[in-house]
Amino acid sequence: MKFPKFQDLILFENNDLIVVNKPPFLSSLDEREGGEINLLRLAKNYWADAQICHRLDKETSGALIIAKNPEAYRFVSIQFEKRQVKKVYHAVIDGTHVFENLLIDLPILNVGKGNVTISRQEGKRAETWFNSLKYFKHYTLVECRPVTGRMHQIRIHLATQRASIAGDETYKGKPVMLSDLKKKYRLGKDQEELPIMKRFALHAFEVSFKINPEEEITVHAPYPKDFDTLLKLLEKFDQ
Repeated sequence: MKFPKFQDLILFENNDLIVVNKPPFLSSLDEREGGEINLLRLAKNYWADAQICHRLDKETSGALIIAKNPEAYRFVSIQFEKRQVKKVYHAVIDGTHVFENLLIDLPILNVGKGNVTISRQEGKRAETWFNSLKYFKHYTLVECRPVTGRMHQIRIHLATQRASIAGDETYKGKPVMLSDLKKKYRLGKDQEELPIMKRFALHAFEVSFKINPEEEITVHAPYPKDFDTLLKLLEKFDQ
């Protein structure tokens, strides 16, 4: 798969830090030994001392903070530990759901091999705030503000509300098909229909954090093409 040049992903840069708009299907770090390209490798080719301050799931796109030196890495890491980094995600979820400052605080247990589950006994504290932004006939665009940073947190928290992210088959989300939205949609002979988005519809839309003790910044990451296309088609055919 071809990814854009690292320079083209940069949303903010100074002497210490870079914020990029991570493309979907690009791993944040090395997932396993092998030649698969990942964001850390691209960042190190651009800046030798680059370190990634947090990670996004491979399929998730959006704002990601990279430190250019150990001091900056430490400075941002402490903000993450103290829950001072504010992150806003946008997700398209199955069904119409009215979330008005809904707080989900179900503990999450990492059971290994990239799987998590809700466990009130053994899980670690996990909190996410949800607000509905836009309603369609069969879907809702929601804003998700995680307070903690557990693995798959937003995805599993939404699933507990029967509001799985569209296309997130791990958590029972169904891919969005144009034929479901468009009344007279016809496929050509021998053609197989593909989902509008070939991943789950989750995007890290915004991140706010301190770049030094005095100054805080907020960086917005524009929607990638697939997320943008999905919303445009929902606006057109699912009202």
